[in-house]
Amino acid sequence: MAGTEPSKDVVIAVDAMGGDHAPQVVVEGCEQALAADSRLTVLLAGPDEVVTPFCERHERARALIAPEVIAMGEHPAEAVRRKRSSSIVLGCKAVKGGEAEGFFSAGSTGACLAAATLYTGRVKGVQRPAIATILPGYQSRTVLTDAGANADCKPEYLLQFAQMGAAYARIALGVEHPRVGLLNIGAEEAKGSEFAVQVHQLLAERLPEFAGNAEGGDLLAGTFDVVVTDGFTGNVALKTAEGTAKAMGKLIKDIFYGSAKGKIAGALVHGQLSGLKSSMGSEAVGGSPLLGVRGAVFIGHGSSNATAIASGIAQTAYAAQMDLAGEVAQAIGS
Repeated sequence: MAGTEPSKDVVIAVDAMGGDHAPQVVVEGCEQALAADSRLTVLLAGPDEVVTPFCERHERARALIAPEVIAMGEHPAEAVRRKRSSSIVLGCKAVKGGEAEGFFSAGSTGACLAAATLYTGRVKGVQRPAIATILPGYQSRTVLTDAGANADCKPEYLLQFAQMGAAYARIALGVEHPRVGLLNIGAEEAKGSEFAVQVHQLLAERLPEFAGNAEGGDLLAGTFDVVVTDGFTGNVALKTAEGTAKAMGKLIKDIFYGSAKGKIAGALVHGQLSGLKSSMGSEAVGGSPLLGVRGAVFIGHGSSNATAIASGIAQTAYAAQMDLAGEVAQAIGS
């Protein structure tokens, strides 16, 4: 995160059962987050046998007993309605009830989206919440939104995604006047589908930060501070970028460890390669905010380790302290 350093205390609800390696890595991540930030209090949601022992050992941790768990394979909306005592639902309810200013989970993205929309509630005026994610780049970082919450969209939705994405960029990237691009197949304003042309016209008319179309190659180039698209396209773009990074990592590893000369060269640049891997891994990303809901709701990667969990909690706390929901409300004019 970048920008003003907040100074107020903050309470963040954390889903102890979210992620492929929960609850162990979540508990370890909470411990790291608490050690790193003396202003942070964690409201740990999960089964009694998981959360109570941890909270008894930590002064700035409180237990939120949640006997039910929403598994990754369950239908998100049905599970949220059926399991009202789950860690995801109770975490979102804690934000709505004022017990916490934010909620972090590395569990089911769909369940987090459904629970936040249903229980935490949308910011007034927001038609559809959107997932944002920060992409690394060789010049600067870029906010991509929507990254998977809304597969079918109207042009008006993308206008709000752009407004919310710009608000998040001001907080997360510290960019006062973010450049917003529309993901498209060409830079010309008449390029793309009829839908893309309609969105381009709407953004050009209504969004002062709009800087034109962004092509796929712009996502990691730092050309734009925010790139907006529908959730279907955004998720494909995100997974493609992640897959490309993994493939390139394996190819680089094969080059450096495929011969004696390569091993020598690899040893010389090991530090730089480790830094590159860290900058693109889930440890650095931490979590992705659900823009347009009250409070600060962040969703982590299912494969998150303890460091990534701690990073996600820290991002959630920072966004809550910087009043992300209030910035979003102001951006869309509600």
